[in-house]
Amino acid sequence: MGYNFFTSILFLFFSFTTTTPKNTKAMASNETNAMTETESVYNTIKSHSATMPAFACFTKAMKGFKALKAQGKIKKDLLTVIDFSQSSNTKRLWIIDMATQTVLYNTLVAHGRNSGDEFANAFSNDNSSNQSSLGFYATGEIYNGKHGQSLRLDGLEQGINSNARSRGVVVHAADYVSENFIQMHHRLGRSQGCPALPTNLTKEVIDLIKDRSCLFIYHPTQKYFAKSALAS
Repeated sequence: MGYNFFTSILFLFFSFTTTTPKNTKAMASNETNAMTETESVYNTIKSHSATMPAFACFTKAMKGFKALKAQGKIKKDLLTVIDFSQSSNTKRLWIIDMATQTVLYNTLVAHGRNSGDEFANAFSNDNSSNQSSLGFYATGEIYNGKHGQSLRLDGLEQGINSNARSRGVVVHAADYVSENFIQMHHRLGRSQGCPALPTNLTKEVIDLIKDRSCLFIYHPTQKYFAKSALAS
């Protein structure tokens, strides 16, 4: 009986020691394959486009985009990427057609007035914070508000941007989002937390990305990655 018990213990020990490395190798292989796919898509888009988001930003965007598409939370093959690590004086918004792997738009976009001056460095999900919220959104419906035609956004990350709709964080036009404003003030104008766009582009952008496309706002802050299941 003692012999059988000892044999069973040895069997269990060797089972765990042999299966764990296999699982680890499988996980590493999946991560490598995902990175290879991301690099391939990124390089293809880059070859078609004058400008692109940084690879670190795009990697997070594509990971969340694929997850949300699989979950049915977004419907379109459009990915809007906003990189708030960049100066507001640069064109830091991209709309990418993931089906054709091309950049359709690259333009200026504002951040919240309490998120920073030229650079955004503070983010919040709180009402009346006047700060931008990071993370993944699904675009909603068009409505006419105080800024004219605007597009509602639904934050898809609890505790990160989930109050977007109740806060009134929307895509809208603003005359302070322009090269002329930058020349006069040495930085872009700021919103109350909305990703505001140039007046000459807003209508066509809204018409394109409305109705459940993916919008991702990026910044390399560890507080976000620690909370986000989509980007981490």
